[in-house]
Amino acid sequence: MTDFHIDKDLEIGSVFEVAGSEIKIALSKSITELTRSHSGRVYNVGQIGSLLKMHLGRKILFATVKLLRLQSDEEIAAIQANDHLVNQSHDRRVIEASLLGEAWFDTTSSTLNFKRGVSLYPLPLQTVHLVTKTETEALFTSAESVSGEEYDNRVDLGDYSGATRVTCRANMDKLFGQHCAILGSTGSGKSSAVAGIIHSVLDAEPREGVKAKPNIVLIDPHGEYGAAFEGKAQLLRAYQNINGEGEGDGAALLQLPYWLMSSDEFRSLVIGKTEFEATSQANVIYKALAHARMAEAGICRTALTDVNVHSGIMGDNSHVDLPVPCEGITQDAVTAFDRDKPRPFKLSEFEAHIRNRQAKRKSGANWADVTASEFEKTFSSILNKLNVLKLDPRISFMMAEHDEDHPTLTTCVAQFIRRPIDGSCGLKIIDISGIPNEIAGPLTGAICRLLFQYKIFQTREEREKDPVAIICEEAHRYVPDRGEAQYDVAQTAVRRIAREGRKYGLGLVLVSQRPSDVEGTVISQCNSWVVLRLTNSRDQEHVSRFLPDSLSGMTKQLSSLPRQEAIFVGEASALPARIRLRTLTPEQLPKSADISFVKAWSSEPISEEELDAITSRMNS
Repeated sequence: MTDFHIDKDLEIGSVFEVAGSEIKIALSKSITELTRSHSGRVYNVGQIGSLLKMHLGRKILFATVKLLRLQSDEEIAAIQANDHLVNQSHDRRVIEASLLGEAWFDTTSSTLNFKRGVSLYPLPLQTVHLVTKTETEALFTSAESVSGEEYDNRVDLGDYSGATRVTCRANMDKLFGQHCAILGSTGSGKSSAVAGIIHSVLDAEPREGVKAKPNIVLIDPHGEYGAAFEGKAQLLRAYQNINGEGEGDGAALLQLPYWLMSSDEFRSLVIGKTEFEATSQANVIYKALAHARMAEAGICRTALTDVNVHSGIMGDNSHVDLPVPCEGITQDAVTAFDRDKPRPFKLSEFEAHIRNRQAKRKSGANWADVTASEFEKTFSSILNKLNVLKLDPRISFMMAEHDEDHPTLTTCVAQFIRRPIDGSCGLKIIDISGIPNEIAGPLTGAICRLLFQYKIFQTREEREKDPVAIICEEAHRYVPDRGEAQYDVAQTAVRRIAREGRKYGLGLVLVSQRPSDVEGTVISQCNSWVVLRLTNSRDQEHVSRFLPDSLSGMTKQLSSLPRQEAIFVGEASALPARIRLRTLTPEQLPKSADISFVKAWSSEPISEEELDAITSRMNS
């Protein structure tokens, strides 16, 4: 291992200002070009993100370059006012850098120890040196070391830029356990980055010869990830074969019946974003849900006929639209019934309660239908929307009437969390590409809430053997930075996982091409960041507010990053650095590549037979 000795050939200048974690370095006049040769290798001086070192006794301080500029007139005047600081060997070129950490050698083991943060600060005129490739390798190896640990918790992400063949490894516990954000503009390689991280996790061996058996749930809004994990994932499709693809890919139909939804999720589904959501309509749904669940549990009378209404058995002081207890069931038992527990119920009973009880009012000694205008205003839109949902084949997996042959709660939960002993299918891909946009939010919210509820009811021992990571693609669709009612259900569920999930072994990975459109409360909970090229200035500014380690200056690189390169910072990274993500084979890539207009327009157009097949699928 290198000893990080002081080499005059690597000297590039000296410090002239120290301000907290930021330092300013005046370059030496001997550097006529911004390069320096050493041991047959040429090093670039002042490259953004490159490493510099300073020797302070037995300790070595490291800093990362954030800016290269010319010295201002004010800085020159301030230096010349202090004769003892004037150094004629320096010119006007200035490097601004952020202090990163410090290292020292353990003489007993002859190893380099590195820690983030600094206990000693450089002083003005402190000499600054370049860091060689060998030293860079030693530094990264030390920073990522997990000596003495029973498990290797690192997973390969790619290589450090500027350090040939030096692998960048992420801490898996912190990457998933403390939440992560993967951000990048369209075409920057964001989907490939997600696929690369998952492949690395699936290939990892925390113990020699023992493959990892992860539990990852990936919500895929475009149906692009299934092809990247053939034989390694369980594909769950919400709507089978919307475009004729996927035949024989082993995809199973997603099992998420309507009765698994909370009252708010079901209300959002039935009322919909285009409806006027009056308080009276919400109350109608809540009352009907409570009744239908209790009727299925046998603790209240059915509303499938109106006999109970006309018989007067409820008494003069009863409320006609509330559940009517069965014989031997007290009203306290009815009141204590938790309407948001995942209890099965029949849609027919839900609808019957609205028609036969809530749509009736007492007039004198008799019960009668409400007026036509009141029915139209309060009840008709709910019943009509419910009927539309029941007839929509794209969401038949949700809206089929409950019966004894339908999946149980155990079956529904198992499709998300079950891990085979051999480690296969530890990745669950939820393909929701075929469902309407207004259903995607409630559906995503229901999946996230169900998994969170599952974790809450586990014991500590059960949580420790069953952590789950949720990857939310196109996160700006489900947790946008605006308070519209249509997003409320998904926002609530994802927000709670972001705030509390780590306590229960539930990790969150947010993936988005528009970070400025993702809710700040959620994205600020992410402690690790993989940020690819961002061309929008608003997105760059948004990311800079959340980047840890006072590294917001690194966002200046984001607009110029080439495809497949990213800034990796946060708790999961040993060092904040610019990295090149791992290269995948064509079979490992998601189907997210851009379609070539030139290639298509230079070939034969769609035939009549193909057009007929497409329109048939549109009508099916």
